[in-house]
Amino acid sequence: MTVTGQPADRRPLHDELERVRADLHDLVANATTADLRRQTDGTRWTNQQLLWHMVFGYLLVGRLLRLVRLFGRLPDPFGRAFAAILNAGTRPFHQINYLGSVGGALVFHGPRLTRRLDRTIDLLHRRLDAESEAALSRRMHFPVDWDPFFQDTMTLQDVYHYGTQHYDFHRVQLTLERPE
Repeated sequence: MTVTGQPADRRPLHDELERVRADLHDLVANATTADLRRQTDGTRWTNQQLLWHMVFGYLLVGRLLRLVRLFGRLPDPFGRAFAAILNAGTRPFHQINYLGSVGGALVFHGPRLTRRLDRTIDLLHRRLDAESEAALSRRMHFPVDWDPFFQDTMTLQDVYHYGTQHYDFHRVQLTLERPE
């Protein structure tokens, strides 16, 4: 999304956040109880659990931004070692990731889920607008075994985009009925 030495274009990031907000509101407003209990396509989660997981991806972005700000200032070997340690814990991570979405969906569903996403997206908009060009190009190493969208190194701008990549990937796995 960035061109080295060029100012970052934040508009596409803001636009994708708003697209996701509208989409989630639509999904939640139109989903029946039966829809939410139905298994998804390609995951062990129900639709309700996957919806929470998709929102949780944006909550994770906020934490990842802090890590990039920290490790992006440290010498490269520190970030590389941190990513390697996280990669070594991939199996427990995936189990926690699964169970976290099972449990999270019990608490965050319906209007509570959409409000959580709204607050998170509002915060990401504000943070993105406050980032300097230098900050957006700061980078760190990531545990590539944890997520198909994690690259060996990612910039702060890449992390802002990650939430939408994650959302869109899982969006096609939902098995919600669409109104005619």
